[in-house]
Amino acid sequence: MLDFSKNLIDDDIWGALVALAEAAGVRERTSAMFAGEHINNTEDRAVLHTALRLPADASLTVDGQDVVADVHETLGRMRHVAEAVRSGAWTGATGQPIRNVVNVGIGGSDLGPLMVYRALSDYREDLTCHFVSNVDPTHMHETLRFLDPAETMFLIASKTFTTQETMANANSAKAWLLAGLESAGGLSGADLDGAVAKHFMALSTNAEGVAAFGIDPNNMFGFWDWVGGRYSVDSAIGMSLMLAIGPEEFDQFLAGFHEMDQHFQTAPLAENLPVIMGLLGIWYRNFLDFETHAVLPYSQYLERFPAYLQQLDMESNGKSTKLDGSPVDHETGPIIWGEPGTNGQHAFYQLIHQGTSVVPADLIGVVNPANDVGGQHDLLMANLFAQAEALAFGKTGEEVEAQGISVALVNHKTFSGNRPTNMILADELTPGIVGQLIALYEHKVFVQGTIWGVNSFDQWGVELGKELARGIVPELTSDADPDLNHDGSTNALINHYRATRRR
Repeated sequence: MLDFSKNLIDDDIWGALVALAEAAGVRERTSAMFAGEHINNTEDRAVLHTALRLPADASLTVDGQDVVADVHETLGRMRHVAEAVRSGAWTGATGQPIRNVVNVGIGGSDLGPLMVYRALSDYREDLTCHFVSNVDPTHMHETLRFLDPAETMFLIASKTFTTQETMANANSAKAWLLAGLESAGGLSGADLDGAVAKHFMALSTNAEGVAAFGIDPNNMFGFWDWVGGRYSVDSAIGMSLMLAIGPEEFDQFLAGFHEMDQHFQTAPLAENLPVIMGLLGIWYRNFLDFETHAVLPYSQYLERFPAYLQQLDMESNGKSTKLDGSPVDHETGPIIWGEPGTNGQHAFYQLIHQGTSVVPADLIGVVNPANDVGGQHDLLMANLFAQAEALAFGKTGEEVEAQGISVALVNHKTFSGNRPTNMILADELTPGIVGQLIALYEHKVFVQGTIWGVNSFDQWGVELGKELARGIVPELTSDADPDLNHDGSTNALINHYRATRRR
């Protein structure tokens, strides 16, 4: 359920926004995306994350290939391996079953699986999943320090198998595994050489690189160039989820995505959830100049949802160039941020209620919780509904005075109201509902990118810093003083680091 009644619109404004969506070609571009046209023009690619959740009896031919058949072939192999691991038929190098899975990836190869794993924690069984993304060695160290190598499997999530941060972490994981199996498991020689194949899988398309690492290419699960990283949680990148919740529940997860896809394709614009949310965001960003948008889930299981949406939204629509290469002449993507309620209420809600910046917000609640103790869920939901009411209607000076508050404090206790919110309510947090929720925001971002005239499916802004970092690494590690050709500030920082670093 989406309640968007607490927004700064009237019938005339809403009618004009719907007309804007029609004029911008939202419906036509939607059809082009689902048909597999190359709407990612800067990379000359189709945009087909929606094909990842098409049922097996569907058919979609793109560039001469039935992509649905490809998707379900990969899903079938994933199911086979997941069932073997979950049942205990798959064992590690010492014959012990796998009890811990470590997903090693970054960006979309981490944010999506981690978010959904937390969201569906109530559905996981014997396996525990961990997620390592940061190249900071502390992240890997803290993840592995209490794990048993004999019971641990690693999923290396990198399409190219060359992502700098991921491969650094993958090599660290491999060294940890082999050292642990050799010392505690007593493995050596050929048994140790073959251990990687029993403890590592690859979510990649680079068969040569995967094999060179020691992973059996039969345990490599690929995806396609028409799947962007931030749209990949329902692809092979979701292998950790299938291991955790099982293939049947993963199927329900995909079915939830597909249900929202169908709604987005068929519902009239004025009754279409992603279109409604997208248009409201356009109204606030471009017409009322509100720079940020908060996502505030009143569910601890959704604690990582705001972080996930930061990438989905800001990497997609944080653009200043139009599809035709010309500069945009209007604002584009908002800054996305948020934390779970009620924690946020005791942190930053002060600014949302009485600050000088208006922050539109999505409030997300679950009606029937997986866990309830002593009526606490009712208390949680009371806070959710109260916050939306308070933000919308505030409290006038007259109402404050009527409570007998001293004149000196009246202004301090007055709330202006007219702070807009969307209220999203799910009956319960099932795999299908989580799939719907993700697809809702995917398509919202698509609607806004279409209206802004930008390509929501490339991310050139991610590349410059990575390119520069590759050049700086040898300057930090070389024995001889390097010849630095950066700006003065960067040169000074490198010199300070080299002079201070203890090895």
